[in-house]
Amino acid sequence: MPTQPTPEQFQKLFETAPSGPLIMLNLLKFKKKAEYADGRETDLTGAEAYGIYGALMKARIEADGGRLSVSLETNTLVIGDGDLEWDAVAIAEYANLDNFREIVSSPEYREMHVHRDAGLAHQLLINCKSPVTLNR
Repeated sequence: MPTQPTPEQFQKLFETAPSGPLIMLNLLKFKKKAEYADGRETDLTGAEAYGIYGALMKARIEADGGRLSVSLETNTLVIGDGDLEWDAVAIAEYANLDNFREIVSSPEYREMHVHRDAGLAHQLLINCKSPVTLNR
């Protein structure tokens, strides 16, 4: 299951992202037990390892003028078929596209990213545009 963007997906984001704040919707599925690439022993669950990454990212995003709008554990599927696939949802708002690019290419990000990789089984990351007006 994908947990990383392809170069083509990054390129499309860079070409189509709206100006202003960059709003990213995260749909997250965690591993039962964290698995670190370096083989370190851990008793962390996937959600706990991802939580380390999430706390570090939240601090970095907020330090750069963005915000973590919402971060929620999912509960039950109300509309749709099958089982609820996602364990959590989050909406992160980066100051802008350049700020996002700067964060994800920084050495600091690479250091915190090990916790993301250890905990994450699958993810959808969706760049969103301005709010939808339902009463048109």
